[in-house]
Amino acid sequence: MNTKIAIIGAGPAGLMLSHLLAQKGIDSVILERRSQKDIEETVRAGVLEQGTIELMRSVGLEERMNQIGYKHEGINIQFNQERHRIDFPSLTNQEVMVYPQHEVIKDLLNARQKEGASIYFEVEEVELFDIESKTPSVEFTQYGERYSIHCDYIAGCDGFHGPSRKAIPSEQLKEYEHTYDHGWLGILAETAPASEELVYTHHPNGFALLSTRTPTLQRFYLQVDRTDHIDNWSDERIWEELRTRVDLGNGPELQEGRITSKNIVAMKSYVCETMHYGSLFLAGDAAHIVPPTGAKGMNLAMSDVQVLAQGLIEYYQDNREELLNSYEAIALRRVWKAQRFSAFMTKLLHPEQGASPYELRLQESELDYLVSSKAAQQSLAENYTGLPIEWEKGKKDTILS
Repeated sequence: MNTKIAIIGAGPAGLMLSHLLAQKGIDSVILERRSQKDIEETVRAGVLEQGTIELMRSVGLEERMNQIGYKHEGINIQFNQERHRIDFPSLTNQEVMVYPQHEVIKDLLNARQKEGASIYFEVEEVELFDIESKTPSVEFTQYGERYSIHCDYIAGCDGFHGPSRKAIPSEQLKEYEHTYDHGWLGILAETAPASEELVYTHHPNGFALLSTRTPTLQRFYLQVDRTDHIDNWSDERIWEELRTRVDLGNGPELQEGRITSKNIVAMKSYVCETMHYGSLFLAGDAAHIVPPTGAKGMNLAMSDVQVLAQGLIEYYQDNREELLNSYEAIALRRVWKAQRFSAFMTKLLHPEQGASPYELRLQESELDYLVSSKAAQQSLAENYTGLPIEWEKGKKDTILS
């Protein structure tokens, strides 16, 4: 089969890229290793930055987001059993939306399938060929049949473990990685919301996060050792530790409920600066991973594909390659700023293993400065709600049309 863009991965990056291109008449084929049911039902976090909210609206995908998403005009920072609210609109005139990733995927899939997009689910043995040339191809197997796609470009939106980045010669990869000592134990619990807005808690026992999914299903996190095993955490122990870390000391606050899922995720930071090699472009988790503390993962994927889509549109409509060839540089400016903010939030809120009393007091002082300084709060709010894309140094905008 033939297409202009072969997109590997039907996550938010791949689906949004296909949607943006289709609006300008540029065809694509999407390959996804999982089933449609799997990607629609895997519950994942989703805090949408202002720019991602505007992107969803600009491409006509705001209806369900407006109906079931939760606008948040701030977050809460808690330490020493005191809770301090960071008000976004007064600091930046922006807000965020709590709208889970799987709901974004449902919106995008519905839009793409209504338009008859070519999406192949449950594919295996995906291989990329001739990516150094102007005539690349992708081969894959689906239900025992082998297929080949001939295309102009390949977009690797297939996550950290996908085949796209692995197709780049190792000597051409420029990579940076940092692994944290701690991980996050995450649970989904059938209970009422613990707070109207997210609560980020620093406690001597470790970090905790109170998030929300629906009026009856909540997402909570606990900092644990990255080598810990979920079998060591009974439901009773989880609830006890959550109460210890997040209760304010003035009576019961956290309502227990049935835990429907729980797992431990190691935390890491990763950047592959080789986001463009030959006819291959990487976007989203295929090129970068951030710890979830800053809520940047899906938002970075969305900003990546905005830039990539605009570059491809200019190439096909005007035969101009300048923006396409600048994709890597433009994307990396935002990637590294998001890495900085995610690392800052992680260091700010997570007590390090073996930290000395001095280091712990220093961390508390940093938190105290944050909640007492408007300038510090403004910096946090600006980064949390999302920095604009820098199309050129000094030229910032959310969406380039």
